[in-house]
Order: sequence, then C-alpha cells, then structure tokens
Amino acid sequence: MSQTYGMESPKDHTKVLHRMPVRYLVVIESAGLKIARLFLATHEMVAEMDAAVEEVSSMIAGLTPVTGALGTQWDGSLAALSPDERASAAVYTLPV
Repeated sequence: MSQTYGMESPKDHTKVLHRMPVRYLVVIESAGLKIARLFLATHEMVAEMDAAVEEVSSMIAGLTPVTGALGTQWDGSLAALSPDERASAAVYTLPV
C-alpha cells in the first residue's frame, strides 16, 4: 500500500501570468483636475485615479515623461479628450 492512503498528491502549480502588467501611466489635466490613467501595452485603459494620490507619485518617481499623447496608438483610448488635453498629457513608460 502506498503512503498516500488512496489520495493522489496535488500536482505542481504552473506559474502563469494572470494579468498583463501595466505599461503606461498618463497624467492628464482635464477641467482643472489632474487624473492618472493606467494602460496596458496594448493601450487599453485598466484604471483611472486622482493624480494627487501617493501611489501615482511612487510609480513615476525617477521616470521622465514624454509630453503629448497625440500618436495614433492613443486615438482609441483617449478619444474623449480634446486635442489640447492630449497634447499636454504626460506619458510615463513604467518598467515591467
């Protein structure tokens, strides 16, 4: 008789990435408020928050932004913003 008493041992877990990591953080000033939006590498928005929260400042610490989100890759995800808002947006590329 085996030492498992008739119960099979659990299999080893495989490490699978469940979610894609956030790649971009875009800070936009809209209607007098600064908002931060998080985007995947596919430019799909996954979260939006107040840009004044501590988490935003810790994510962008030491990073240099690119000013303007006018490229065609941003057309779908930032279509609701005016051209002026998109031109003044600060785009941070986050390390993965």
